[in-house]
Amino acid sequence: MSATTPQAPTKLQLLELLAAIGTAQWRDFAAAAAHHGLTAMQAKVLAQLDGPLPMRGIATLLVCDASNVTGIVDRLEARELVRREADPADRRVKNVIATDAGRQIIRRVREEMQETHGALDALGEADSATLYALLQRLRPTMDQDA
Repeated sequence: MSATTPQAPTKLQLLELLAAIGTAQWRDFAAAAAHHGLTAMQAKVLAQLDGPLPMRGIATLLVCDASNVTGIVDRLEARELVRREADPADRRVKNVIATDAGRQIIRRVREEMQETHGALDALGEADSATLYALLQRLRPTMDQDA
């Protein structure tokens, strides 16, 4: 290997960097959510609701017990950020759906993630496009719903 060729990082180095970035992003997300009176988990539920999602599906995404999701959804529902509806295919299943207010608040949370936005602003267009392409390649292998 020549002196000018950078050494490829190890998988451990990549994992540690991803973990550090993920932790910083989660901290920023939680802080922005708190400004809107949401816990990080409440905001995470809202962020997952692109369409109707069964309570058990939310528990799977959050990697928690379904009983924990009930309390989170109860509090979101009390603020009229989500609603529950019976699944048309199986009325025993309750789907959670974001209301317009819920979609609006999670959009504001994402917009207010200043540390994350600042970090991304440090990238030029070419670097942003490269990062996006790399993350798109990784997502299907890591996303259970892909």
